[in-house]
Amino acid sequence: MPNKEIHTGGCLCGAVRFEAEGPAGVPHSCSCKMCQRHSGALTTLWVEFAKEAVTWTGSGGEPARYRSSDFSSRAFCPACGSTLGAIDDEPVVALLLGAFDDTNSEDLIPTSHSFSGGRPKWWRINIKDG
Repeated sequence: MPNKEIHTGGCLCGAVRFEAEGPAGVPHSCSCKMCQRHSGALTTLWVEFAKEAVTWTGSGGEPARYRSSDFSSRAFCPACGSTLGAIDDEPVVALLLGAFDDTNSEDLIPTSHSFSGGRPKWWRINIKDG
């Protein structure tokens, strides 16, 4: 039977909090320019959940959104500006691993990397199988 772990997390100030019911799907890293500008980091670490598996629990409610593409909006805290992830038009919420309270769960370990050509040549990425 799949793990039904509840993953929790939120923004820097704590106003926007979430609970995401696992198992998590498609944990990956990405170095595309949009992710770099969204996060300020060379590489982001994401994990996807079905939209109905994510509940926004903090006093700030749902995160603010910025429409970043034809199919997705970037999510952030309107109070502190913390990046939280992306809310897609498809029924998917992709959360940034750095926003999780506990990042040690095995179902959060990235298994692939997207847009490696977008990273600086000196930035090394090593995703290990299993």
